[in-house]
Amino acid sequence: MAVKGSFRIDTLSKIREEMEKQRYHLIGGHSAYKKCHWTHEALTSGRYCYKGKFYGIESHRCVQMTPVSMWCWFRCIHCWRLEPEDVGLDWDETKMPYMDDPEYIVERSIEEHKRSVSGYLGREGVENNKALEAMKPSHVAISLTGEPTLYERIGELIREYHKRGITTFLVTSGVRPDVLASLEEEPSQLFVSLQAPNEEKHRLINRPVVANSWNLVMKTLEILPSFSSPTVIRMTMMKEVNMSDDDAREFAKLMRIAMPTYIEVKAYMHVGPSTYRLTKDAMPRHSEVRFFAEKLAELTGYKIISEHAPSRIVLLSTIDRPMQIGNAWTEKWDWRTQDTQDDVNGEYREAEMGCTEEGDGPKP
Repeated sequence: MAVKGSFRIDTLSKIREEMEKQRYHLIGGHSAYKKCHWTHEALTSGRYCYKGKFYGIESHRCVQMTPVSMWCWFRCIHCWRLEPEDVGLDWDETKMPYMDDPEYIVERSIEEHKRSVSGYLGREGVENNKALEAMKPSHVAISLTGEPTLYERIGELIREYHKRGITTFLVTSGVRPDVLASLEEEPSQLFVSLQAPNEEKHRLINRPVVANSWNLVMKTLEILPSFSSPTVIRMTMMKEVNMSDDDAREFAKLMRIAMPTYIEVKAYMHVGPSTYRLTKDAMPRHSEVRFFAEKLAELTGYKIISEHAPSRIVLLSTIDRPMQIGNAWTEKWDWRTQDTQDDVNGEYREAEMGCTEEGDGPKP
């Protein structure tokens, strides 16, 4: 027993060490924060991410975190999450061994964000009022890595953020419909990541580590119309993997089940450990994402209402305009604004250059 316990502790310590190398700020026993690329862009260049354009989220005031840094029921081929084979280790990803208090996680994640952006105060080229705003976060993206709904107190976590006047986006793979159906409080917006149009491709793309996972995802899609908060189906598109005409038709059938408020069609990004599993050729350009979104629009009756080329993402909906959640929109820039930046020198620049997410230089 002592040997087994030591192995588990040593394994988790190794994983935490690897995550810290990838610039994750670890919180307690299982949560993490990481400064987003667009937080830096908002502070240094005044540019916001697609969440700013689509929903008004202010990127410099956005906390990117996860309550579940090392556990997930999927080992997706496109994910930048550190997976067991990436470090030659093995651990039980199906169940978290313990759960920290939600209030503690919330306070620490806010502290980590403040610590990350404090270095911009007084920095040349950064507006001081912008840096001061960043020190007062107004939004949290509960995603980053791992599967957030494996933290079964996720509803309490959401409530703690809301009590502080902070809006929330919860991103899930949909494997815990039981947790979603019993949330103490709904997020400001609920996202379900859906990369597979059918069960066969689900096994290929998501590589589940639990049985019956496709049926669990289907159950999540079935209950999605019952949410009072806006819902989103987030699709990560990979060339030669899930972008065929047949894929589009099967995805359209799933949209009719889920009836989401929005559909986001976004390009895969060739960064981090995902580069061990997919080639750079799997990363579509924005024009290819737009073409697939147009096919999906024809099949579903959803309309393309916005797009953000630097993030290679297209937004579809049955409503005429997105609902504003944050305060990023101005008279000169909002969801209607035509992009002036291309799709290479934005979020995907390092991936196109053959660099990792951390910018460690060109790959051989």
